[in-house]
Amino acid sequence: MAARGLARAPVDVLVIDRHNYHLFQPLLYQVATAALSPADIAEPIRVALRRQRNATVLLDEVIGVDPAARAVETRNGGRQRYDWLILATGSRYNYFGHADWPSWAPGLKSLDDATLIRRRALLAFEEAEAASEPAVRQRLLTFVLVGAGPTGVEIAGALAELAHATLSRDFRNINPQTARIILVEAGPRVLAGFPEKLSAFAVYSLERMGVEVLLDTPIEVIDDRGVTAKSGRIEAANVIWCAGWEPRR
Repeated sequence: MAARGLARAPVDVLVIDRHNYHLFQPLLYQVATAALSPADIAEPIRVALRRQRNATVLLDEVIGVDPAARAVETRNGGRQRYDWLILATGSRYNYFGHADWPSWAPGLKSLDDATLIRRRALLAFEEAEAASEPAVRQRLLTFVLVGAGPTGVEIAGALAELAHATLSRDFRNINPQTARIILVEAGPRVLAGFPEKLSAFAVYSLERMGVEVLLDTPIEVIDDRGVTAKSGRIEAANVIWCAGWEPRR
């Protein structure tokens, strides 16, 4: 607390981010399933801080910290000194040592991830419309979600709404309602961090929407054709990773 009668010294705040927008991450699944546009959940950082006259925004990326000199190094070659440093780098998905899985099973942590998943999902319906072989159609209309935490449950429900409601009358050669939405969880229940009563209700709600929930089913292989799980092989054109995370470095 400042002493009475003494003016506080001005505090300058420098915000460094590699993106020029602030993202409301909890609604990324809505963008990934075409329910919202990216602009609905992102706002330019400069707009958010427009009225905070002591804040400056820098589009850059911190690649190193020199605690002794109280400075950070940025990718563009700059060096910014600080009195107080707050590192809020976020998180990323943990693929548990499987370096090849991200290319076949994207996660959902950014707008780029969301638009990639949306593009792949919508293209799967378009390609199924043009396919003539039933097996090819079924693979294109099968979506596997790995991990039944909040993200997996949200995306599973949103994809079910997309297939069974939003797109249900838009195609002539396929019935989008035949799409398989499969939520795969290695543990014994969905939403493991929540009370068991809520987990059971989530499974009940998902199954009413047409989502297949596979519990105690660890994934063993992910490739360009689908996944191999404890219960067997699932051919799928779209696999989405929703399991495990780690701090972003």
